[in-house]
Amino acid sequence: MDNRPIGFFDSGLGGLTCVPYLTQVLPEEKIIYFGDTARTPYGSKAVSTIQNFSAQIADFLVGRDVKMIVIACNTVSAVCVESLRRRYPDIPVIGIIEPAAEKVAKTRAADNRIGIIGTKATIQSGAYDQAIWRLNPDLAVFSVACPALVPLIEEGIIHSDIMDLTLRHYMDDFVLENRLDTIVLGCTHYPLIRGSIERLYPDLCVINPSEEIVARIGAALTDKDIHAKGSANDNIFYASDLSENFVRMVESIFADTNTRVELKNMEI
Repeated sequence: MDNRPIGFFDSGLGGLTCVPYLTQVLPEEKIIYFGDTARTPYGSKAVSTIQNFSAQIADFLVGRDVKMIVIACNTVSAVCVESLRRRYPDIPVIGIIEPAAEKVAKTRAADNRIGIIGTKATIQSGAYDQAIWRLNPDLAVFSVACPALVPLIEEGIIHSDIMDLTLRHYMDDFVLENRLDTIVLGCTHYPLIRGSIERLYPDLCVINPSEEIVARIGAALTDKDIHAKGSANDNIFYASDLSENFVRMVESIFADTNTRVELKNMEI
């Protein structure tokens, strides 16, 4: 038994999309979440900047005595997961890309055509393509960067004509030209617009990494024998800027539980 919290972090509020799946599967676990809402989006920043921000946040979480670090951000997972594992060799560091790649490799066949949508940094890294091909080299994988989606989502512009037009701008030709039948939401913000994607592209099978990461978390807890039992701790959500959308999302996810939302400034 280990009642220390699990540390989650993301460039903003997108990583919150992982939390409902965690609470359904592992209800005893408590979390400390950090959303870098003051410096989002990460996806268009230099890799060195993303690495510096991520190490800074991970240091903060380790200072709060977390038993595990979950990178609830595809951009950070794409460019930082190995460096963070070297930085904290005694703490499990779970990235979000590997579990999603496993889902694709296990459930898709050679006649499927898979599209990845994500930030510039995630797509340019090729992390999804490489992870999928390592597991199933016969799959056809295509990718496109969608840099405007995260800023719109962070501003709460989700169920709107603006979002529909933006999705069509990035995805219409991408889906048609590559004859896609599967799309991977390669950013934890994108589950918040999953409904719009499914409405606009009803023939696509949608794979959500925010859901797939939970099995990897559970396996790591079992492997290290660090499952929680009867923890009285609060779930704590930190943000570098307490935006209205961030606070509203936390309150909607944890309406009936002991939860704190706090501001934590990070030096830029």
